[in-house]
Amino acid sequence: MRIASLALLPLALAACASTSGSAPDSSTARTIALSLLDRGARAWNRGDLDAFMDDYLDGPRTSFVTNQGVLHGRAEIRQRYAPRFAAGGVRDSLSFEGVEADPIGPDAVHVIAWYKLMRGDSLIARGPTSLVLMRAAGQWRILKDHSS
Repeated sequence: MRIASLALLPLALAACASTSGSAPDSSTARTIALSLLDRGARAWNRGDLDAFMDDYLDGPRTSFVTNQGVLHGRAEIRQRYAPRFAAGGVRDSLSFEGVEADPIGPDAVHVIAWYKLMRGDSLIARGPTSLVLMRAAGQWRILKDHSS
């Protein structure tokens, strides 16, 4: 029993070290979410795919849930959006509303919001989005995206 306990000690210490930071408060989490969503919408609306994709964490854990399946990694997500940014592609004006943000750890925030796509004065699409934001290398990025 004692040997098993000693074997688990490094795991316990690692878990404590990774959670030693404090999570952002609700107000700070909402500010983080609003900033990221605003930056992404501005990039989308000016047709800057590189800047829009920069909000996604670059790595295999990053995912985007679609009605056709789950995309993994920034490259797959970019491929899905690329036709909208190509010459002649349709990319209606993007905005977000009803933003809720919930800190779920020192480097993670869960966001729920409604996206809106407008074409002139006409609402083209509106739906819920659920995001998990993660702080990596001092920057907040999208780790998980489920937009319906």
